[in-house]
Amino acid sequence: MGKANNPGNKSKPRVKVSILHLLLVLTGADLILLLAPEYGILNSIQYIPDLYSWPALIAGGILLILGLKGVYKNS
Repeated sequence: MGKANNPGNKSKPRVKVSILHLLLVLTGADLILLLAPEYGILNSIQYIPDLYSWPALIAGGILLILGLKGVYKNS
């Protein structure tokens, strides 16, 4: 009897997570949660002027988007 053909390893390649992009996502999410105008955690404890809260919200959103773009890498 002949041997069956071995099709090889058909498993999916591992996905690597970029630590730098993961830190960007966490930093952006923290900025948004802490300093969002009228809803942020720090704004509910004490008043933070809009001069600081709106740029922090925008910077947090940008960091979140940049981090999510490159979190997963195929190896």
